Amino acid sequence: MPQSRIKITSALIAIAFSSGASFANAQNLNPEQKQLRAIYQELVEINTTNSVGSCTAASKAMAKHLKKAGYSDADMHIVVPPDAPKKGNLIARLKATSSDKANGKKPLLMLAHIDVVEAKREDWIRDPFKLIEEDGFFYARGASDDKAMAAIFVANMMRYKKEKLTTNRDLILALTCDEELVPAKHNGVEYLLKHHRDLIDAELALNEGGSGSLDKNGKPVRHGIQAGEKIFQSFSLEVTNTGGHSSVPRKDNAIYQLSDGLSRLGKFDFPFRLTPTTRGFFDTMATLESGQLAADMKAILREPVDTEALARLSASTPFYNASLRTTCVATMVNAGHASNALPQRAQANVNCRILPGETVEQTQATIQTVLADGAIKITPVGVATASPAQPLHPELMKAVTDLTNQMWPGIPVVPTMSPGGTDGRFLNNAGIWTYGVSGMFHYPEGSNAHGLNERLPVKSLYEGQQFLYALAKRLSQ
Repeated sequence: MPQSRIKITSALIAIAFSSGASFANAQNLNPEQKQLRAIYQELVEINTTNSVGSCTAASKAMAKHLKKAGYSDADMHIVVPPDAPKKGNLIARLKATSSDKANGKKPLLMLAHIDVVEAKREDWIRDPFKLIEEDGFFYARGASDDKAMAAIFVANMMRYKKEKLTTNRDLILALTCDEELVPAKHNGVEYLLKHHRDLIDAELALNEGGSGSLDKNGKPVRHGIQAGEKIFQSFSLEVTNTGGHSSVPRKDNAIYQLSDGLSRLGKFDFPFRLTPTTRGFFDTMATLESGQLAADMKAILREPVDTEALARLSASTPFYNASLRTTCVATMVNAGHASNALPQRAQANVNCRILPGETVEQTQATIQTVLADGAIKITPVGVATASPAQPLHPELMKAVTDLTNQMWPGIPVVPTMSPGGTDGRFLNNAGIWTYGVSGMFHYPEGSNAHGLNERLPVKSLYEGQQFLYALAKRLSQ
């Protein structure tokens, strides 16, 4: 990028950053922020759960905004699997303006999923399908995962069209369905790669999975870029017997037997292992932390590992523990058939997030050993999709680092491995290197995505908008 353009971009970021200093009051928002706020609210309030929602409705709503901004029907596609009318995906393309095809680049893909996890109104303090702005936070199902990023990409694509952005590569927006379902018959990215790869084929992709961290006082600490993720695999654990009348109980109760096995699994820690990404993560974090925590991070990098330091670090936060090993946790249980009968069947779902380099078969064998009960039948649920760890793309890393330094001076960019799964696994397997980066920051307690009262700091939405606007713009040159 020419030096003059870098200076202009820096100035624009500074202006936008200062103009949005007070995000809590909607009257203080600039036009781009107001537009994003409206799109975000509309998208959040379209129910896209698997049970009763519709990704197709959300895709059509977002397509209307893009069309008003000047995108033609030829620029946009709503792809709906023939046997799933509510599982529609939206793809929109801003075509490169460079006339020098020899210097053109493969497209940049901006990916966000628009389906959300189920939410029960009776469990939430607020209606999960109404966007509530309160005390500096947005609350709603999907407020963070992943409708904030989806709305930002839509708003930014509209802005690029309005500004008649000149580019050396196409910019592709993909809003997809069923990321939250694993396994999923109609996963949007998987379906598009199989049936319409030309619509999303790209050199690299920006995706969820990376975010910034704030301290308890709201000060930015680090900006994460996700490169690599764990393997998602669930197992069904089941015990069966003949049951009988509850008035004459026996010791071989299916519920007790399964519960005993689950209790042993819950107390078990899978072996510690660092990947190149997690080694780099803890090496960097050791320079940012202090006291015992910093010392423990340094200690786990040495061989042989300090087991006491490992135990303290594993117990310090769930995220650190998940970064250090494969994890398996019981997520659902189902047992019995009548209140006055001994259970004939007890079943549990155990969800595992497996470190790259380890296999589903190894994990299943470990679970079987830990359960220590051959009567507990273990069956994999679906087929895991493993993917290679993507290299740190030099152009992307420089752009992320430069923009981070401009918006949050002195904040390091830290590569991370996602303990959760994303649609990046499908793209990485297809040779489209995918990175999680958002410019949105969270407090230490996180967003509670998938849980009750999911939230996003109001300020983070607008910072993410400006960061991703500048990032895609720079990568398009």
